[in-house]
Amino acid sequence: QEHLVESGGGSVQAGGSLELSCVVSASGLIFTSCTMQWERQSLGKEREWLSTIDGLTGITSYADSVKGRFTISQHNYRNTLYLQMNSLKIEDTALYYCRICDYWGQGIQVTVSS
Repeated sequence: QEHLVESGGGSVQAGGSLELSCVVSASGLIFTSCTMQWERQSLGKEREWLSTIDGLTGITSYADSVKGRFTISQHNYRNTLYLQMNSLKIEDTALYYCRICDYWGQGIQVTVSS
């Protein structure tokens, strides 16, 4: 059973940056065989897909809401998925989840204030 651990969340002022990390522990996963993604859920809203990266090709895709501000990346040797978040807005406040293959992280809070 894989275990994903997220880190890097917290509180930041609007316009600031955070980088989320998602590390696979006790990994039997081969990153290059996985599709990896980030999603988020704000209070009272449905879960929103943010970004996907193909582990083999590195091809990425983004939701319009974060395109140009967020960057997804992977580090295969560290078994780590990243989400660099720049120009953060108040509406980016949410619980952020990573997914690697069929495994999900526990969620990490990001709070953006004015």
